[in-house]
Amino acid sequence: MTTVLDTRGGTSPTVPGDVETHDVEAVNQAERRKLYASREKVYPKLAHGQFRTVKWVVMAVTLGIYYALPWLRWHRGPDLPDQAVLIDMANNRYFFFFLEIWPQEFYYVTGLLVLSALALFLATAVAGRVWCGYTCPQTVWTDLMVTVERFWQGDRNARIRLDKERWGPVKIFKKAMTHLSWLLIGVLTGGALIFYFRDAPTLAVELVTGTAPPIAYLFLGIFAFTTYLLGGIAREQVCIYMCPWPRIQGAMTDRYTLLVSYKPERGEPRGPARKAKDGTVDWSARGDCIDCKACVAVCPTGIDIRDGSQLECIQCALCIDACNEIMDKIGRPRDLIAYDTIAKQEAKAKGEHEPHRFVRPRTILYSGVLALVGIVMLAAWFARTTLEVNVQRDRNPPFVRLSEGGVRNGFTVKILNKLHEPRRYAIAAEGLPGASLRIIGFEGAADPLVEVGTDTLRELRLLISIPERDLSALKSPSQDFDIVVRDTGTGAVTRRRTSFQIGGGTQ
Repeated sequence: MTTVLDTRGGTSPTVPGDVETHDVEAVNQAERRKLYASREKVYPKLAHGQFRTVKWVVMAVTLGIYYALPWLRWHRGPDLPDQAVLIDMANNRYFFFFLEIWPQEFYYVTGLLVLSALALFLATAVAGRVWCGYTCPQTVWTDLMVTVERFWQGDRNARIRLDKERWGPVKIFKKAMTHLSWLLIGVLTGGALIFYFRDAPTLAVELVTGTAPPIAYLFLGIFAFTTYLLGGIAREQVCIYMCPWPRIQGAMTDRYTLLVSYKPERGEPRGPARKAKDGTVDWSARGDCIDCKACVAVCPTGIDIRDGSQLECIQCALCIDACNEIMDKIGRPRDLIAYDTIAKQEAKAKGEHEPHRFVRPRTILYSGVLALVGIVMLAAWFARTTLEVNVQRDRNPPFVRLSEGGVRNGFTVKILNKLHEPRRYAIAAEGLPGASLRIIGFEGAADPLVEVGTDTLRELRLLISIPERDLSALKSPSQDFDIVVRDTGTGAVTRRRTSFQIGGGTQ
């Protein structure tokens, strides 16, 4: 019999089998501690090169568009907002320059989302997570936050030293200014976003003077906080743990997808480059990689690309810039790390040559579906009407028997004028012999014309009556006919089929 420490204090006798169980539990606890290891902060170093330049340009362009777009004006007429891009929730409309989308046309937005998804699939099939590396909002704002942090705290080594220092006036100042700058960026980001939902100049004045709607301040706070949290604090954790795309992209890529790749056949065996007495390095018995870890230092997610393709890699290619800079310094060829395909790497290992294959079944499929959806959307847009008419027949009661023996049906007609000017419409009933039509509110007019304002929906009540002498001309108790709405200015006619009930049930 042996003795082990009781978790409640003291000792307790055990048998040998209990010791083995205790050891297994200790191992399991150790493994769990590894599984739930705390985050190791990533300190991305500033890279220099063509891919870093591309990222600077993309960040400037995308942020410029995002912040400036609500302030652009687009004249549509005296009765319509002149903001170029506006999600007009109050009037259920969406304006995008010359386009205007109504709630019943939301399928256009659905189509745009489908096109965006297909374009993302195609880009991923061609070059992996290139969207994530350059144009994803999380990447753009994280890059901006890191740039601000670098401005206040210095580059990688300076930030590491600062975090290890004790708290003092200098550290407090640098940290405080960093977080204040992040919060300011968050406020500007949230402010720009809510400007898309209301006239930007008007809302800006209201926000400053404290007269904006409470909902505006609420969402401004929400968007500011999430930008600060995701871009400044969480950073790469969003890409690694929160975003589902890294786990989905595997279904979009294949052996011919361009990925940021380390070339082990050229870089291995790696190690520090030691110079001989004559000042030269013998590269014949070693690889070009000098194990400087410059590629790791610039990586925004903190991975080592030399370990192969990884879920955390966002294909930003900053490691290519860092490695090329080192290769230039030691006099070795560039592109030890470069965009490459698995097929090409396998071919090189066999001493063969494999060309890039951008055109392959996967990319053809994505391109074809993308073109098909685009054509369908264009056809739907060109077939789009500027007048929407909806007719609803009264259900309770379906008809009214008049004192003279005739029958009357009631209808609700909704007319939506999508043009940027008021229009006048004449309404008639066709297909009902002897029918008379009366529009509630226009009883005194012989031939009433209904005016519908700019981008306005007008609802009308119609009463259609057939005298007793003409009822015999109807072919059935439920007679189909057309309610016709004619634009008096253009002569365009819109018909809506409905039915007139005289008895025998309803439709």
